[in-house]
Amino acid sequence: MLTKLSLSIVALLFSQLLISQSISHVEPPNWWTDMQHNSIQIMIHGDSIGSYDQVHIEHSSVTVDQVTKADSPNYLFVDITLNKLIAATTLPIILSNGSITITYDYPILTNNPAPIDGFTAADAIYLITPDRFANGNPANDDMEGMKEKADRSNKGGRHGGDIAGISKSLDYISDMGFTSIWLNPLLENDMEFYSYHGYSTTDFYSVDPRFGSNSEYRQMADEARVKGLKLIMDMIVNHCGSFHWWADDLPYKDWYNQWPKYTGTNHQKTIMQDPYGSTYDKKKFTDGWFVPTMPDLNQRNPQMAKYLIQNSIWWVEYLALSGIRMDTYPYPDENFMADWTKAMMIEYPTLNIVGEEWNENPVIVSYWQAGKDNANGYKSDLKSVMDFPVNMALIKALNQEESWGTGINKLYEMMAMDFLYPDPMNLVTFPDNHDMSRIWALLNHDFDLWKIAITHVMTNRGIPQLYYGTEILTDSPAYRDDGAVRSDFPGGWERDTINAYNGQGLTAQQLEAQAYIKKLLHWRQSATAIHNGQLKHFLPENGVYVYFRYNDDQTIMIVINKGETQKLILSRFEEIIKTFNIAENIMTGKKVELAKSLELADRSVNVYELINR
Repeated sequence: MLTKLSLSIVALLFSQLLISQSISHVEPPNWWTDMQHNSIQIMIHGDSIGSYDQVHIEHSSVTVDQVTKADSPNYLFVDITLNKLIAATTLPIILSNGSITITYDYPILTNNPAPIDGFTAADAIYLITPDRFANGNPANDDMEGMKEKADRSNKGGRHGGDIAGISKSLDYISDMGFTSIWLNPLLENDMEFYSYHGYSTTDFYSVDPRFGSNSEYRQMADEARVKGLKLIMDMIVNHCGSFHWWADDLPYKDWYNQWPKYTGTNHQKTIMQDPYGSTYDKKKFTDGWFVPTMPDLNQRNPQMAKYLIQNSIWWVEYLALSGIRMDTYPYPDENFMADWTKAMMIEYPTLNIVGEEWNENPVIVSYWQAGKDNANGYKSDLKSVMDFPVNMALIKALNQEESWGTGINKLYEMMAMDFLYPDPMNLVTFPDNHDMSRIWALLNHDFDLWKIAITHVMTNRGIPQLYYGTEILTDSPAYRDDGAVRSDFPGGWERDTINAYNGQGLTAQQLEAQAYIKKLLHWRQSATAIHNGQLKHFLPENGVYVYFRYNDDQTIMIVINKGETQKLILSRFEEIIKTFNIAENIMTGKKVELAKSLELADRSVNVYELINR
């Protein structure tokens, strides 16, 4: 005969078994105190969990607003509102199905005390592909049960870089003069192939174990902050990976954008602004898939929309991020993206977000920036966009022969298009990134042109971003080859014979390039005219492009000469030079008098601070 104690133990074991059998996922895994976004949706997933149609939370500071069943019987969406003054606690969420109940303890954690210090034009961003940067923990290269194993000999495979490697490299990044880090995605990508790049998410709340853990990510963010480095997280709301745990049991039939047969996006980004565009073409752009292994998410589903907004807020709070780089910004539903950016700005007004709009036309790119008065009435809260138009113009300008309509004039003309942007000073500028051939290759390994490109990016308006390896002239094919573009950073692996961190094995030219960027970056940290100054440029003449950055405290003169050795007559710059009589070269320290002219070496770039003495 069972005693009361025995019965209690049996009941407890049965209850625990029931919970383990019934609940597989709860997302978000927790929420936070003192949040503007205090009405949250909790996704609960498990066998027949949808049958538990009664939900109760026994807490005076919480109300259950709505319980929504999905198309699948294995999901339940519970909307709750937290009193904004709620303290850290555990909420007992009681799910009932007739006489059967399940209690799930849901954590409310103290919000992150670290300030949200958004990246600005005073910063310089170092972009890293984590799998290819540094292997700090070889023990996590392969993880039992995960589909793809490490193979450093395969340029499209996993190479073993991880969070531990980034943590060990923070001093190098800081010493170089960078102030922000943008990391390509670190979340779980349990895919069969090409999982290293991180853009096929299979779990939106978990770091890929081959990179490390959530706690390691947060520790690295804290360590970076101590060293004066801001953290920018690469996010994706347009698609996920085909092996996401949703795949075999979608909450709703329209959770993904579905087609009778596989349909890829048309990539025709002008369709979003086209006043004559067809509904069909627009739908194919937004709802078409990138590739068969990247299901396109349907942000018009209200549960999906809430899920994605909450996920972004959760990661900003968890890591105290300084910024977000949003992948494929124009591809999701545009109304959702307006809602997403608005929600992020309400929660974190000082956060900066840069959207990827890969287009060389500034009319198309500027459409997405906050404050733009669009003809169709579309409004966005997106603070920044990637400046692809200037990037592409810069490459053309340096490669083309000089003429009235080619060469350096291309760069001038594109800069003149800044009137299209509500806030051009907040654009992110760059010579290359993880989706492009390396700038060293695009400039045909011409060191003089490379210096011009780097200097322009560092002294132009906006926020400069350099891709890891640019500082040591990392090469690639001149055509797109992702695996080659995202090559391993030398010295990041134990047996590397070349080490970019300490200079071992680098060529003289690589060392010069590294030193050049380092000096330019350190100067830039205190160059207030570059951070917040105005820009004035002059029409190129004889292959010479001159522009100034200036504020009340500082005037900087940048002179790009793509042509032969020549004299630069200074009289036409009188409106800026005014009473300045000395120009100090910020790279060499050499001072020259501002008399009638400046001597320009062929194929050169010089940055001068103007001085009155």
